[in-house]
Amino acid sequence: MCGIAGITNFSGQTPSEDLLKLMTDVIEHRGPDGSGAYISGGIAFGHRRLSIIDLAGGHQPMTTSDDRVTITYNGEIYNFPELREELKALGYQFKTSGDTEVILQAYHAWGPKSVERIRGMFAYAIHDKQNNEVFIARDRLGIKPLFYAQLSGDTFVFGSELKSLKLHPNFNSSLRTESTEEYFALGYVPEPHTIYKNVMKLEPGHTLLINTMTGRIENNQYWNIEFNSDYKGSFNDASRELDARVEEAVRIRMRADVPLGAFLSGGVDSSAVVANMAKNSADPVNTCSIGFKQADFDESDYADQIAEQYKTSHKSKFVDPNDFSLVDKLMDYYDEPYADSSALPTFRVCELARENVTVALSGDGGDEHLAGYRRYKLQMFEQNLRSKIPSAIRKPIFGTLGSIYPKADWAPRIFRAKTTFQGIARSHVESYFHGVSILKPEMRQKLYSPKMKSDLQDYTALEVFNKHASETDTDDPLSMIQYLDIKTYLAGDILTKVDRASMAYSLEVRVPLLDHELVGWIATLPSSFKLNNGEGKYIFKKLLEKDLPHDILYRPKMGFRVPLKSWFRNELKEKIKSAVLSERMLDSGYFDQGYLTTLINDHQSGLRDHSAPLWTLMMYDQFLARHA
Repeated sequence: MCGIAGITNFSGQTPSEDLLKLMTDVIEHRGPDGSGAYISGGIAFGHRRLSIIDLAGGHQPMTTSDDRVTITYNGEIYNFPELREELKALGYQFKTSGDTEVILQAYHAWGPKSVERIRGMFAYAIHDKQNNEVFIARDRLGIKPLFYAQLSGDTFVFGSELKSLKLHPNFNSSLRTESTEEYFALGYVPEPHTIYKNVMKLEPGHTLLINTMTGRIENNQYWNIEFNSDYKGSFNDASRELDARVEEAVRIRMRADVPLGAFLSGGVDSSAVVANMAKNSADPVNTCSIGFKQADFDESDYADQIAEQYKTSHKSKFVDPNDFSLVDKLMDYYDEPYADSSALPTFRVCELARENVTVALSGDGGDEHLAGYRRYKLQMFEQNLRSKIPSAIRKPIFGTLGSIYPKADWAPRIFRAKTTFQGIARSHVESYFHGVSILKPEMRQKLYSPKMKSDLQDYTALEVFNKHASETDTDDPLSMIQYLDIKTYLAGDILTKVDRASMAYSLEVRVPLLDHELVGWIATLPSSFKLNNGEGKYIFKKLLEKDLPHDILYRPKMGFRVPLKSWFRNELKEKIKSAVLSERMLDSGYFDQGYLTTLINDHQSGLRDHSAPLWTLMMYDQFLARHA
């Protein structure tokens, strides 16, 4: 795993070598094992290396022997041995044993179409001297990040993190108002935008082809997930094939020339990954987990159970529930507003893993692709009700009931009449958006100042979901919300969290359940194989009954949770108040001071649990502190 950065001056002016070094050195944490630079004409590529495969070779940027094609690359390619043999048959020769040269020679042979042959996680840039082009690609599901911007003065810049781009003297720091609205709805800024008006994220499954003479930029999509329910086999047939596919996805990610292990939370997905690693390893698998001293947040007993079953070399660490020492450091790694508080324990488990390994496998992705989130069950409950009632009746009647019925924060959502009435009144997509929003639309309307509302011109973050919904032709309700999560939450929240936390400790994280061939195949399965009678990950759990204990498979999902509610009423009571009502926040012109005060007072008095909105506001204040 590595960090990359680059500059293209369409005028042909040679980029500053000192500037390129600054842009790569600022992401040294992504690659502490070495650095490299390539400058040719108006093109400059920088690289920071974390050595995983071919430790002696594989230095970057790397150029073909004919000096035509040069690459700077971040990621891991799992089918590179097969591609190398195919390229050798075409007459290509190799000086190294790693995957970088395979991508380079594949581009030399097949051009931009070569990305379609690659299986793995990646973000890379290639300079093709012969065709006066720079080609940039990001993997299909967004495991690795890539930011880019076209700056004034005919300059294009890219990098693994925003902090690299911000070092360019022509960087435009104007904020995008719509991104702030999206952030307060979702807790992150979804692809393809960033918090900055003129900076973009390259979307998963997309490439850029840049003409270095004219400055013309083509943005192309080379892959998208298709939920088509094409699978014709039986449930048992699908279960056997899923077993083989998961085993293969794990096995091909176990190749490394450095110590390798796995995160083990004691949940279904991480336990499945560890079980498959154990089957494919002659030595005990290195595993690590984080425990919490509060029982409501602790899963360590389940992790210990799996570690004992598979005789792993297990390392665990208990985190004090009041360990908030990282709170002030998060924005140093995320560079733009990001509000998933589980980033805190994720940083800790990455820190723990790095003490013993350089590569760790994780179970991320299973919830999105196999319908594991509890919210899928709740959404489908509402959708089933919604589908039975004509729209002409449903919207006015249930909309009215939802507006007048008293709110019951204390009750499980499925028993909250107000929430259910409101959900039934909305469309499927709007209801799901509302359900996953941190600050609901009515809260955001109170939060924003009159100027902010005017600047938004009636724009709402719902448009992000509507746009993605319009781009898929599935008519299956479960597949629709899975698609929305894959396009927004998976890339914008989950994978962003893991990438920044792991790279902060120079740890490479591999995600076998996000193998694009596995993901594409799962998408063809009937929804009833994934969510059956309210049980998410149904086919996966039935398959794993032979490998994992019943209480691991069928216990309630926990995940990494942080005691924000208690923090903001006790240890961080004054800190949250000073952050939310800081001079920066009030001077931004975005917020209504009275409503900010109400959120704090209602939470600290115990009247309401506003911990998630308050954390979201606190992280925005931290961003403003660094943005200024």
